Amino acid sequence: MPASKDLLSKTRGQSTYQAILAAIRDGIYRPGDPLREEEVAARLSVSRTPVREALGRLQEKGLLEAAPGRGVAVSILSMRQIFELYAMREELEGIVARFAARHATEAEIANLERLNAEFAAAAENPKLAAQWNRQFHARLYDAARNRYLRQAVEDLQETIALLPDTTFIQKGRTATATEEHVSIIEAIRRRDAEGAEKAAVDHIKAALDVRLVITKTES
Repeated sequence: MPASKDLLSKTRGQSTYQAILAAIRDGIYRPGDPLREEEVAARLSVSRTPVREALGRLQEKGLLEAAPGRGVAVSILSMRQIFELYAMREELEGIVARFAARHATEAEIANLERLNAEFAAAAENPKLAAQWNRQFHARLYDAARNRYLRQAVEDLQETIALLPDTTFIQKGRTATATEEHVSIIEAIRRRDAEGAEKAAVDHIKAALDVRLVITKTES
């Protein structure tokens, strides 16, 4: 295959992968839902080849699982897996905040404040709040200045997409998360690496508490 066609194929495959992942994150495909090549291809207006490749990658990463007679389905996380996921989030997000306290520029800190304000303003729209929250954390990853750490947290974020609904559906959660973000930002501004790490870990612990309430309510 010519290099240009090979690059186009990889680009199409990656965009298809991201589109399916976004659909899982947005609840279009929920845990347990089957995904069939032809249906996904029709929805995304692409051929079945990039869909097949994307579904294979998602299955390799554990985001999809074999469903007898139905091809593949969105994976369902057990309670143990949820605890393990958040345990890793605590560790990685804590390191991110610690590194950001060492490396973030004043412009990056100001941008974190702006994103947190947008997040706070979206309190009545959980889906929009979740989008601003992802942007806030993505900019934290930038500020940490470590490509390998960023890759690790981004891989973890893909698995988080399997969790149905955002924690911001709980009344008041956006407001408390906003204050938790402020604590992280203030520690970063002080160049307090230990304080930033603790604030980030506390933030993830609070998110887990809300997640458990939501999970019990839905079960």
